[in-house]
Amino acid sequence: MLESKFTYVSLESDERIHGEYEAALIEVEREFGERHPIYIGGREVTARREFEARSPIDPGILLGTFQEGGEEAAREAIAAANEAFPDWSGRDWQDRVAIIRRAAGLIEDRRFWLAALITYEAGKTRYEALAEVGEAVDMLRYYCSIYEQSNGYVSSMHSPAPGEECRSVMRPYGAWAVISPFNFPIALAAGMITGALLTGNTVVFKPTSKTPLSGVILYRLFVEAGVAPGAINLVTGPGGPFGEVVVAHPDVAGIAFTGSRAVGEWLLRESTAEQPYHKPVVAELGSKNPVIVTASADIEKAVEGVVRAAYGFGGQKCSATSRVYVQSSVAERFIEALRDRVNRIEVGDPRRREVTYGPLIDDDARLTFQRAIEEAIRDGGRLVAGGEVLEGGLYGLGAYVLPTVITGLPHNHRLFGDELFVPILLLGTFESLEEGLRLANATDYGLTAGIFSEDPAEIRYFFDHIQSGVVYANRRGGATTGAWPGAQPFGGWKASGSTGRGAGGPYYLLSFVREQAQTLVTERY
Repeated sequence: MLESKFTYVSLESDERIHGEYEAALIEVEREFGERHPIYIGGREVTARREFEARSPIDPGILLGTFQEGGEEAAREAIAAANEAFPDWSGRDWQDRVAIIRRAAGLIEDRRFWLAALITYEAGKTRYEALAEVGEAVDMLRYYCSIYEQSNGYVSSMHSPAPGEECRSVMRPYGAWAVISPFNFPIALAAGMITGALLTGNTVVFKPTSKTPLSGVILYRLFVEAGVAPGAINLVTGPGGPFGEVVVAHPDVAGIAFTGSRAVGEWLLRESTAEQPYHKPVVAELGSKNPVIVTASADIEKAVEGVVRAAYGFGGQKCSATSRVYVQSSVAERFIEALRDRVNRIEVGDPRRREVTYGPLIDDDARLTFQRAIEEAIRDGGRLVAGGEVLEGGLYGLGAYVLPTVITGLPHNHRLFGDELFVPILLLGTFESLEEGLRLANATDYGLTAGIFSEDPAEIRYFFDHIQSGVVYANRRGGATTGAWPGAQPFGGWKASGSTGRGAGGPYYLLSFVREQAQTLVTERY
C-alpha cells in the first residue's frame, strides 16, 4: 500500500506511482471549465461577478469560473459560522477527531487526482504535488493524534482547598477566517482549517484566487467527511474586501493566514486596532532563508541540498534557500560545482516526468524575476547561471524562467534582504563562522536556515546562534526545505511568524484555543 509520505526516492523508483499520476492528469481535466459557487451554511451561493482561473502551464487551459465574493458574502459566511459554533464546539472532541481522520482518508484516497490538480493549478511537478498531498494527510492525522494525547486539552488540577474539583480546559474561540496561499493550496489550507475545526472552532475559508479550485475541492472533502453545514464555509474572490471585513468584524474570533509579510502585518495591525480586545492571528509570513557552507563541508552534498531547496517549485516557497554564504577558501570550488548542477536543471511542462520545475505562478512573478536580474546587474552583480526568461513554444505561454545564481553584490544589498519568491539565489562569502552567522542573521526574517559542515563543533555553534525557527545541518534532500508534520514543526521567528508555534508540531493547536479554569465545589467547608 502506498504510504502518505511521498519521497523523491520512492517516486522515482515506483513505476506504478507514475502510471496512476498520469492517468489522474487525464481524469482531472474532465472537471475543468465548470462554474463553481460559494458555499455558506451549506448553501450554494452566487455573486454578482465572477472570475476565471487559468493554468500557469498554459493560460489557454480554463480551470473554472468562480464567484467574486465581496463584503456581503464575507458577512454572510461569518454569520453562518457563528450560528454553527454552539453545535460544533459542543460535540464530544472525539467526534471531531473522527471527522478529521475521515477527511485525511478522503484526501489520501484521491491523492493522485489532487496531485494532478495541483500540477495544473499551481504548476508543481508530480514529485512536489504528490509530496504536498502526502503532507496534508500526515498533517491531519498528526493533529488528531496530538489532540488525543492531550485528552482534548482537558487536564485535572489540584486545589489546596477541601471539596474542590478543578480542571483546566482549553476552549475554542468561535468563528475563524482561514486565508490560504497558492504555493501549497492543499497542505497549508488543510492544516489551518484543521487547526480551527479540530479544536471546536468554525471556519470561513478563503483560498487565494490563484488556486481557487483546490479550495473548492478541499471544502467538499471536509463536508463529505462530516463537517457540519456552517461549521465550514467557502468564500472565493479578491482578498481585499474579505480582509477588510474579517479584521473589523466583532464576530470573527481569530484569523489564520499564510502569505506575504505585508498582508500578514496588515492583518495583525488592523485586527488589533479595530477591536479593544485581542483577536488572535496565526500568521506565517515568509522569509529570506540562508545557508552556510564552511570549509569542512562536503561540497557535492552542499550543492545538491542548496539546489533542491533554492529551485524546488521555482523558489516559490517560504522555506526556499535564497542566500548562500560560503567560506572563502572553498568558494571557487563551490561556485563551479553549483553552476554545473544548476545548468542541468530541466525547466518545462511540469506534467512531464523529467522536468524539475515548471512555470512561475503568473506574470507578476516573472516581472519580479526580470526586475531583480536587471537590478543585480546594474549594481555590479555577476550571473553565474540563469538569468533568462524562456520564450517560444510552451515557454511563450507561461512564465518560464531559468534558475539563477548571482554573486558579487554587497552583503547589504536589497536583494540579500527582500523576499522575492522566484528562483534567484544570492551568493556571498565569509572568513569565519562567526561572520557567516552574523550575515545569516542580518535579516528581519527567521523561518528556515541550513549549514553544511563536517565539523560537529561548527554545527553546534550554528544551532546555538542561528535566529530561525526551523534549522538543518547537512540536509542533502533540501538545505532549508522539506519540513514534515511530526518531524520538523514549521514556524518562524521575527517577521516570519506571529505565534512561535510551528505548524505540524505539538503546540500548533494551542493557537486556536484559550484556557478556562473550572472549579466545582463538591462539599461544604
